[in-house]
Parts: sequence; structure tokens; C-alpha cells
Amino acid sequence: MTRPYESLTITQVATFPRPGTVVPGHLGFTPDGDAVTYLFSAEGSLVRSLWRFDLGTGERTVLAGPPPASTSEGELSREEELRRERARLRELGVTDYQFASKSDHQVLLVPGGGRLWVSIDGSEMREIDSSAGAVDPHLSPDGRQIAFVRDNELWVLPVSGGEPRKLTAGAEPALTNGLAEFIAQEELDRDRGFWWSPDGTKIAFIRADSRHIPDYAIVHQGKDEVDTEPHRYPFAGQPNAYLDLGVVDLASGATTWMDLGPDRDIYVARVGWRPDGALTAQVLSRDQRTLRLDVFDAAGVPTTLIEEHREPWINLYGDTGFLADGSIAWLSEESGFCHLYLHAPDGRRIRQLTSGDWVVTSLVGVDEDQRLAFVVATKASVLERHLYSVPLDGDEIVRLTGERGWHGAVLSPKNDRFIDSWSSLEHGPRVAVRDMTGALIADAFANEGAEASTLGLQPPEFTTVSAADGTLLHGAIYRPPLLEPGRRCPLVVSVYGGPHVQRVADDWMLTVDLRAQYLAQQGYVVLKLDNRGSLNRGLAFEAAIADRMGTVEVDDQVAGVRHMAALPYVDGSRVGIYGWSYGGYMTCMAMMRAPEVFKVGVSGAPVTDWDGYDTGYTERYMGTPQSNPEGYHDSSVLTHAAKLQGKLLLVHGMVDENVHFRHTARLIVALTAADKDYDLLVFPEERHMPRDL
Repeated sequence: MTRPYESLTITQVATFPRPGTVVPGHLGFTPDGDAVTYLFSAEGSLVRSLWRFDLGTGERTVLAGPPPASTSEGELSREEELRRERARLRELGVTDYQFASKSDHQVLLVPGGGRLWVSIDGSEMREIDSSAGAVDPHLSPDGRQIAFVRDNELWVLPVSGGEPRKLTAGAEPALTNGLAEFIAQEELDRDRGFWWSPDGTKIAFIRADSRHIPDYAIVHQGKDEVDTEPHRYPFAGQPNAYLDLGVVDLASGATTWMDLGPDRDIYVARVGWRPDGALTAQVLSRDQRTLRLDVFDAAGVPTTLIEEHREPWINLYGDTGFLADGSIAWLSEESGFCHLYLHAPDGRRIRQLTSGDWVVTSLVGVDEDQRLAFVVATKASVLERHLYSVPLDGDEIVRLTGERGWHGAVLSPKNDRFIDSWSSLEHGPRVAVRDMTGALIADAFANEGAEASTLGLQPPEFTTVSAADGTLLHGAIYRPPLLEPGRRCPLVVSVYGGPHVQRVADDWMLTVDLRAQYLAQQGYVVLKLDNRGSLNRGLAFEAAIADRMGTVEVDDQVAGVRHMAALPYVDGSRVGIYGWSYGGYMTCMAMMRAPEVFKVGVSGAPVTDWDGYDTGYTERYMGTPQSNPEGYHDSSVLTHAAKLQGKLLLVHGMVDENVHFRHTARLIVALTAADKDYDLLVFPEERHMPRDL
């Protein structure tokens, strides 16, 4: 039997999509719950269509094919290109779809290329409003209207046809109505800037003013014509966008502005409507230590329902979960681990619903009739994810997913079934529909042939390492297929190391890291280690990096090397390291702070000085350059450039709008001043996530 990845080539390593990863995405139920909808490419490409899987008959049909001007990145507008980059999205074709949530008809919206297509009750898709440029469109709950942003203003369009109507005014470059500002998209997991009210009569929206933030120019050096992109990029310690939260009444056109408090140097982290039609917002302080949940009356006057203060920072979670009576399902790290709490409508704490030295990673939904919440959590193992039901009135939680691995879940509209999508080291992602006991209803996607053994891939082995303070760290080891007795192999560390990321997991994506697999096949041992500072081990584990990035993370990676060097098949004198983004930063810091350990490094898109990165991310972990000058100095690669001893390759895309090429340029200057050699590989037209390599 042919095993296509048993002997990997560089071409295979650089090819997307990865084996076994062409799977249904954007999973959901039709509003009646009778079918599952998803995005998928039957041809195995990155260009996807919208599919429907009927749970009664098993029939699969294509609801919408790739819209025009959506199958090539070269055909996308700059705005769409940058929004895709924020989402780290590789796929093309249909990349989004929506059903109206409270309509008597099944109203389906499929946007693409700035244009809008609609189907009602299964009718043929028809385009409405042929003028392009619709950004971030959303159906009203009743399915009668579509709101979107065009030319930085908020518009509304009847689904039945007609001309779009502009709802806001005064926009100009760097002053937008209805769009999420840069920090919200990049660092706060808020990618939208407007929200329909439950009855469809009002829209809440963000007005973001970035005019006072100086332009940072990104020059396209690889194009035939001169092309410069201006970006209002808020650097650490510098001003953020000024935000206002308004509600526009569609009937009158009048806008009411919400009172966000006397301190305007804030983040509007989440916005949502309560079932009774009251607007709410999660407001986060600039230092990210205080979070409050406010509810606004019709005049925009706030009442604070919940307020939390936490050191050294507050991690944000999903949208606020409101029950019909106004009760609040709230995720908090108050105990040191993220757990679910139930609050009364006035914000008073009723009870803690989950507890223990494990974390809830997401609130999937609430069944009010059965008095159950549903969460995905690490209770079984930090290396796995499972769906659990949680009684709202207090009782033992019940695990609903059985197979070992990494599970995600989507609840049906009636809360009587769920979509279970999961993978493991040995098998690529599969999709099934289950009832609320976890029993199988239907296999939606078996992903046949996506087994490691069939493809010729060797899943990594899990290991544990003790940090200097005794903390247990989880790692994964890729070993050469054949280990010769007495032969000691060189070690390569694949690193990320930064906060809000977990890399070591019982998940297919760990197995189809083809770069690591290739190195193992070439006779190297590869190690991945989740050091202190990484995600899903509790706040204290993550907060070990507070105010001093590039310290304990390097110490832990060194501990990982020492652990590996004690194995009979590893040569601890020949150690390399590579990583991208925070992993690029970690590569540089490891090479410079532990040069006796790391002899060769490949650093992709590294942050070389945190004063050159954005406010939302950097200040959460480091404070500002003004409040923590010593920490910024010690955490800068530039400070340690003269310590470089080994061979370092720097790789960067020159139109990276997240980690600017300036970071690598500054490091080049520092290395040159220190008379240190380095190698450089640049890609003039690549952004932070390379797509054409």
C-alpha cells in the first residue's frame, strides 16, 4: 500500500491544505434543526462551497458555490484581504454564511467579494444590491434586512429588494462607524463593530476614531507600481483609538450614545443585547486589570452588573450568556482557573457551577427548559477537550463526548442534539451528530483515509518535563522512524512559547506538522514544549511571564533540552530551534540568553522589541514602556544581540502589518553594531501568515 507521506519532500511540507484537513468548517444547524450546514471543498482545494446534510435522508446538496471575485486572493479588496489576515484565514470561495435566527422563513445570506446573495426557504440564490463593497454583513433576526458597512458607514438593505439606506454619517479615513478597530480584531477576539437588537428595530455600533494615531506606512517593495499602505497602528504606551458606542433606531434614524464612563481610555471588549432588548457591554480598562459588565437604559445610562479586578491581568472569554429572565452565565478566572458561574439579573452571584484545577475553554450554550449549560473543558486532561453538561441549579457535571481527543461542539436550535467535531493524534477531524446523551445520530463526515498509519505519518509521543520550580510541563516528541542503537540524533526545538496558545494536545494538527515530520524523517529529534506562560493551565501558570517576557519561557525550553539530552538517542550538544511570531522572538531570545544550549536558529517574523508591538497585546503582559522600562529593556532581543554565538537565520514578510518588518530591520542594525553574523530571507509581498511559500 502506498503511504504518500512516509518519505516527505520539501514540496509536500510547503503545500496547503495539510493531509486530512480538508474537512467541513463553519458547522451549524439549519434553523429547524433538520439539517447540518457547513463549508467544504469536495475537490480538496482551499476554495469552499456551502453544503447541506439532511439528517433525515442523509442527502447532501450544495446550497451555494464560490461567489465571483472570491476564489483568488488577487481579486480581493484590500479591506477583505486585511480582514482575512486578522482571522488567519487561508480558505477562499464561500467563507461565511448566516441564517436568520428568528424568522418564519429560512433566510440564508451568503456574502462574498463585497457582494450579497440571499435564499429564502431553499430558493435559488439571488444577488441583492449589485454595488460591491459590503463589509461584515449581518441579517436581522427576523431575516427582513441586512446591515453592513460600506465606505466606513453603516447601511441597511431590505432582503426583499430596494436601495440601501445609510444609517450613520461623518465617517472619513480613520473614523469608522460599525467596524471593529485594529486592536479589537487582532487582540480582543472581537471582529465585528455592530449588533442587531433582538426585535430588529435598532442596531448598536462602535464609532472608532483613530485619526490621532500616526500613520505607519507599509511599502510594497515587490510590486511593479508604487503601493503604500497607511496603517493607524497603536504602539505600546501610545494612544489607542477613541471608542463610542451608539444605538441607531431604524425607524427614526436617531442615534443615542451610551455613557461608557469618565475614563475614555478603555477597550469595549464585548457588546450584546439582553433578551429583554437592553444593550450590554463588557468594558475593559486600559491596563486590562478591571472588567465590568454594564447594561444601558434607553437614554444610554449604564448600570454595572458585574465588576472584576484581577492581577496581573484579566483574560477575556466569549460573549455574555443571558437567560430569558436576564440571569447571566459568566466565565471567570476568579478561582485561578476559568470556570462557569451563574448570576442573577441584577448581577448578584448565585452559585459557581464548575470548579477544580482545570479550565472551561468555552460556553457552548444553555438549555433553559432542562436547566443545563453546555461547556467545553479540560476536565479529563489538559491535552484533550470534551463537551460537558452543567446543571444550572448545582449538581455533578456530565461528559457527553466519548472518543479520546480534541472535541468542539455546536448545539441545535432546540438543544436536542449537537454537532461533535473532533480529532486525535491518530485520526484526522471527523464530524458526527449526537443526541444530548452523546449517542450517535448520524455520521456527517468520516474523513476516511485520514489515519496517520495510512498516510505514513508517525504521531508524536507525549512527554512531561519539570520546570526549575517543579511545575510540570507537557511536551511532544517527534522521533526518527528508525533509531540506530548507540546513535545520538541532533535535537530541534519547535517553539511558540507565548501566551494564549497551547500547542501540545491530542489533536491531528500536531501530527500533520509536516515540517516537524520532515525533520524527524531526516534523522532529527523534534521537541515541542508548552512552557510556563502558555494557555489552559490556569492564570498563575500563564502569569509567570508577567512584566518579563523571554525569561521563564527560555528557562523552560532549556529544561526541555536538558530532559531530552538525558535520553540515549539525543545529542544534547547539537541543538537547533525555530519558530514564527512569538516563536520567532523565542528563537532569538533562546539563541542569545542560552547560547551554550542553542547552536542554530530560524526566527520567523520576530518581535524584537516590545515597544514596537501593539497596545492590546503588549500592555496586557508587560504594562507600558513608561510603567515598566526595565522589563521592556530586559525583554528586548536588541538588548541581548551581542550575546549571539550560533548561526541565526531571520525570515520576514515585508508587508507584515502585525509584526512589522521594522522588527527584523532593527535587529539587523543591532547585530551589525555588535559585529555578529546572521543570515536573512525576506519575502517582499508576504504578510504575517505567509500564503504563497
